[in-house]
Amino acid sequence: MSRFAAPIAEQIWDMKYRLKDADGTPIDVTVEDTWRRIARDLARVEADPDLWEDRFYAALEDFRYLPAGRIVAGAGTGRSVTLFNCFVMGTIPDSMGGIFDGLKEAALTMQQGGGIGYDFSTIRPKGAAVSGVAADASGPLSFMDVWDAMCRTIMSAGSRRGAMMATMRCDHPDIESFITAKSDPARLRNFNVSVLVTDPFMEAVKADGPWDLVFGGKVYRTVQARDLWNRIMRSTYDYAEPGVIFIDRINAANNLNYVETIAATNPCGEQPLPPYGACLLGSINLAQLVKNPFGEDATLDEDELADLVATAVRMMDNVVDASRFPLPQQAAEAQAKRRIGLGVTGLADALLMCRLRYGSDAAARRTEDWLHAVARAAYLASVELAKEKGAFPLFDAEKYLASGTMQMMDEDVRDAIRTHGIRNALLTSIAPTGTISLFAGNVSSGIEPVFAYAYTRKVLQKDGSRTEEEVVDYAVNMWRDRFGDAPLPDYFVNAQTLAPLEHVKMQAAAQKWVDSSISKTINCPEDIDFDAFKDVYMAAWDTGCKGCTTYRPNDVTGSVLSVAEEKPAAQAPEVVTDDVAEPMRPHGDVIYMSEPLDRPSALEGHTYKLKWPDSEHALYITINDIVQAGHRRPFEIFVNSKNMEHFAWTVALTRMISAVFRRGGDVSFVVEELKAVFDPRGGAWVQGKYIPSILAAIGGVIEQHMVVTGFLSGEGMGLKSDPKAAVVNLGGPRGKACPSCGQYEMRMIEGCLTCASCGHSKCG
Repeated sequence: MSRFAAPIAEQIWDMKYRLKDADGTPIDVTVEDTWRRIARDLARVEADPDLWEDRFYAALEDFRYLPAGRIVAGAGTGRSVTLFNCFVMGTIPDSMGGIFDGLKEAALTMQQGGGIGYDFSTIRPKGAAVSGVAADASGPLSFMDVWDAMCRTIMSAGSRRGAMMATMRCDHPDIESFITAKSDPARLRNFNVSVLVTDPFMEAVKADGPWDLVFGGKVYRTVQARDLWNRIMRSTYDYAEPGVIFIDRINAANNLNYVETIAATNPCGEQPLPPYGACLLGSINLAQLVKNPFGEDATLDEDELADLVATAVRMMDNVVDASRFPLPQQAAEAQAKRRIGLGVTGLADALLMCRLRYGSDAAARRTEDWLHAVARAAYLASVELAKEKGAFPLFDAEKYLASGTMQMMDEDVRDAIRTHGIRNALLTSIAPTGTISLFAGNVSSGIEPVFAYAYTRKVLQKDGSRTEEEVVDYAVNMWRDRFGDAPLPDYFVNAQTLAPLEHVKMQAAAQKWVDSSISKTINCPEDIDFDAFKDVYMAAWDTGCKGCTTYRPNDVTGSVLSVAEEKPAAQAPEVVTDDVAEPMRPHGDVIYMSEPLDRPSALEGHTYKLKWPDSEHALYITINDIVQAGHRRPFEIFVNSKNMEHFAWTVALTRMISAVFRRGGDVSFVVEELKAVFDPRGGAWVQGKYIPSILAAIGGVIEQHMVVTGFLSGEGMGLKSDPKAAVVNLGGPRGKACPSCGQYEMRMIEGCLTCASCGHSKCG
C-alpha cells in the first residue's frame, strides 16, 4: 500500500527514484520496494546483512531518514553510478598541461553525474608573463570559460547539464574580474561562483585598510579592502553572485586541518572539501519526530532522534564501501577519511509543530539544541563503529581532538574518541533537500523556512487533459487534518515575511553544531537598501557562519516565485506541467531520460532563409511542429544549403537538435546554447545587429520560430540568457519558468534555484 502523503510525492518518486526496466516497466512496485532495495544494498557490506537490512529499512520507513537522491536512485540498481553527490577536484596546476588534465578529470566526473568544485586561484593572473613562450597569460577566467563549455557538452547522468562551483581567493589579482563575471547573463551559466574571504581581509574591511592583490609572492597592486568588499556586495546585490565563503574559518574549524587544506566547496556550498574530496549526503526528517504536534507539550523525541542518527551514520559509512567513484583519487580520499554529511530536513515544520516562530530567539535556541543532539549522537555512533570496524586511516587522536568541532564537543564524547578512535572524520552537513523533501510529503527543506504554505499545481496528463492539485506544506496539512479550517496561528511565518537577519540568526544557530557547512539562501526583498544588504553579510561573519548566500530579485537572475497566501487561486497564472517529460537535475540525483515523442505522419512547419555574409549560398532552415494539448511545440529541424562546406556539420546539428526536441519539456535552452557560440574568426553584422557566429544566427531563427508559434511568450522571453525574461509578467509575479516542466514555481532555496512543482534544481 502506498504511503505517500501527497500526489506530488508519488510523482517525484516515479520520475526520479523508482527503479524501472529499460522499457519503463517498474521494478519497484511500491515505495516500500525502493526502501528495501536501498537497505539491502547498503547492508551487503555488513557481517550480518539480514540484521542490518531490517534496521536500515526501519530507518527509511515513513521517510524518517532520507538519503540523498543519488543514493535513493542508484543504490541496489546494479548500474555503474556513483552514490556520492559532488566532488572537489584536484588542485589546478599553473601550467597548460596540468590545466587540461584537470579539465579531463572534471569531464569524467561529470559524466557519472557528479557536481564539481574548483579553486581557480592557482592559475596566474591575466597579463602575467608565461616563461618560454614569450606570451602573456590569459588568466583564470578564460579557463573558467573552457570549463563552462565542457560542462555544456556533458550529459551528466542523463541530465543535460552539470553543476560546478568556482572559487577564487580575495587576494588574487584577477578577483575584481571574477566578482563581476556573471553580470554577463550569457557567461559562466554552469558555474556558481564564490569568493574565498580570509580573516585578514575581513579585519582590513572593518579597519578600512589597504589590501594587496598577490600571486606567486608578487604584489600586482594594492586596493582598499572596504572598496573590494563593496564591489563583492554590489555584484551580489545586483546579480545574486558571487557568494562569500569564510575560508580561514572553515580551515580552522576543520577536524582534519592537520592533514588537509580546503580551498573549494561542492556546487551548493554545504561541503567544503580538500582536493578529490567527495560529499556523501543524507538527512534526518525532523518533522517525523515531533511528539504531540501543536500541543502545549509538543517536543522532539530525542531518544528516537539518537537511535535514528546512529543507524543513518552506519548506513552512510557503508556507502563509502558500496559506491563506485569516477576517479581512483576520489576513492582513495573517501577511504582515507570516510567523511559523511548527515544533516536534517523539515526543521521549519518541526518548529511549527512545537509552536515556535522560525527566526525567533526561541526557535534559534531550539535549533541549536536539536543540532547539538544530532552532532552528539553522530559522533558517538561513529565511535561505536570505530570499535567494531576501526577508525578512519588518517586518525591521530591528539591532533584530531585539538581541532575543529572537537573544541566544543561534550567531554564524554571527546573521552570516547580518545579511547576508541572514530570511524568518520567529519559527520554533519546541511545539504539541499528540495527534491527529497517533496518526496517525503513536502516537508520544509533543510533548515530553510517554509517557502509557501500551499500553491496550486496544474498537471498536463498523457491524454491531453489537465488536472489541478494543491501542494500543501507538511505541517500545514497536519494542522488542517487536526483543526480543519481554523486559521493558522501567528507563529506560521514563511520566507517572504521573514527579515534577512532572522535567516542569519537561524543559520548561525545551526552552524555551531555542523562540522562541515550549510546550504541556505537568505531571501532579501527586492527593495532592500544596499547598506542593509551589506549588513546581512557582516552579520553572517560576526555570528560565526562559514559562508553566506543571499537571493534578491533582479533583472538578470529574475524574480523567484512570490506567493501571497491570501491571494485567490484565480489570480495565479495558469501553467502546465508536462509529466511525459522527466525532470532533469544537474546536481544530486541520477536521472534517466524519458522516451522520445512519436512522429505523426504529417507535421506543420515553416522554412526560413538565412543569408550569412561569409557564405555564397543561403541556408534554408525548416522547423516542423507537433501539437500537444492544443499547443504547438518544435519537433524537428532541417538545414539545407548549396554550400557543401556546411553539409556535415549541419546534418549533425539538425539530428542532435531534433533528438532534443523529441524529448519534450522546455527545449528553449537550445536557443540559449546556440546563441552563446562565438566564432573565433569573428561574427557578422546582420540587419544592424552583431551575431557572433552562424550557429548563433541559427539559434536566432529557432527563437523567432518559437515566438511566432507561441512556444515562447515574446521575443527573447523565457530564455535564461535574456535579462528581459526575468521581468515578464503575464498575470502574476511569476519569475522564470522551470526549464523541465514549464511551471512558474522556481524558488531560490539552499543556494539552488529549485522547482517546487517537479523538483528540478539548478545550482546557480
